[in-house]
Amino acid sequence: MSQTLTHFDARGDAHMVDVSAKPETHRIGVAAGQITMQPETLAMIRDGAHRKGDVFGVARLAGIMAAKRTGELIPLCHPLPLTRVTVEFMVDEAANAVCCRATTETVGRTGVEMEALTAATVALLTIYDMCKAVDRAMTISEVRLLEKHGGKSGSWLADPAV
Repeated sequence: MSQTLTHFDARGDAHMVDVSAKPETHRIGVAAGQITMQPETLAMIRDGAHRKGDVFGVARLAGIMAAKRTGELIPLCHPLPLTRVTVEFMVDEAANAVCCRATTETVGRTGVEMEALTAATVALLTIYDMCKAVDRAMTISEVRLLEKHGGKSGSWLADPAV
């Protein structure tokens, strides 16, 4: 693990990292998170019975759109030309939760981890927004990077035990 915080210069001032000398490589980021809710809320989403429409469809689009805007949301992120974004949902009946997995890809000089994290987070926030009228106690948790591929550091996989 690198001990250097790359977003700070020698004086400790925040700056955008210069990636101009880095080679372009195929890069992938995968992130996940979940939203826990009341069983009735989960059933409503799963069964497509929400009066606002397809919760998963709207949340998927929100996650994709958010990934594309990450450079505008996170101050020191580079705007990236994404080549692919996927947002998938899995219903976990036992945990009364919806799990979200976002994958982002580009061919570029910097990674797409932040884009994957942003996509997963905004997708989960969208589920909350669409369902808050019936369940304000929903909890978003466990948002984390699962894997990254490409670039100088190569591949990284999260510890599956965490």
